[in-house]
Amino acid sequence: MAYSEKEYQKRLSFAQARNALITLIAINLVLFVILAFVKALFLLRYAEHDLAIQHFHQSVLDWFSLSASPGKIAGRPWTIFTHMFVQDDVWQILGNMLWLWVFGYILQDLTGNRKIIPVFLYGAFAGAIGFVLAYNIWPSLRPQVAGASFLGASAGIMAIAAAVTTISPKYRIFPMLNGGIPIWILTLIYFIIDLATIPLSTPGQHVADIAGALAGVLFIVAFRKGHDLGGWINQLFDWVSNLFNPERPRKGRSIRQELFYKADTNPFKKTPNVTPQRVDEILDKISQRGYHSLTDEEKELLKRASKDDI
Repeated sequence: MAYSEKEYQKRLSFAQARNALITLIAINLVLFVILAFVKALFLLRYAEHDLAIQHFHQSVLDWFSLSASPGKIAGRPWTIFTHMFVQDDVWQILGNMLWLWVFGYILQDLTGNRKIIPVFLYGAFAGAIGFVLAYNIWPSLRPQVAGASFLGASAGIMAIAAAVTTISPKYRIFPMLNGGIPIWILTLIYFIIDLATIPLSTPGQHVADIAGALAGVLFIVAFRKGHDLGGWINQLFDWVSNLFNPERPRKGRSIRQELFYKADTNPFKKTPNVTPQRVDEILDKISQRGYHSLTDEEKELLKRASKDDI
């Protein structure tokens, strides 16, 4: 197998260190399991199911969900980040992770491993902004600001799907099916399913997902113009990961100190070959310029020649 093929398979493998796609899926699944365990404790504590769910939402889930109220967001600023990794329903987490894997794998195939997390974050942040603005600008939604909340990875996944479609709309999956299905058709199917499954009681989530898709398109457009909007995010992640890496380069340590022995002498000594031709050249030099004109190397060579009777 060629080196390029090995690197390609390694880049898309589960075992690859710092695989961004697997990292995103793992974060979502781990948080879902933790919250599911906490919810189970509330169900055991309260006899009535509805009462247990109500207390779970008020005591736990609200601390991770993004509120539509700017005042509430100011009191819980971390929800701007946590809401995008939290899903409360098992079908929601399964559906989101499936679509994240499909579009994330294709994006990783097209652009490498360092675009997935930036696109996801930009889409999720754009979705959060769109959600809050929708409830605070539209007159019909303003009365619902106090109770409206948003959570889930849908806006970030929508950004990844839109980014993939913008990069290569003719990209085909399942090539064995009459030449394959264009990626834009799959994106359209996901867009319709996502918007159709959002409850009509939370129209702000429709705005959030559309804003996420727009962010994915703008990210690729900016990248094509030479602006890597995800560069600072990758640098930040590299810096954080290097904090716990014992093999990271230390400040002030040179490569020479890391790779070579600290010795004053050379690791080897160059010894020229003694040949009759070389001896004749040295003797000619002595006859023309004198013995004092010889270099240390030539004197050593002449001494060796006398011992070997050359």
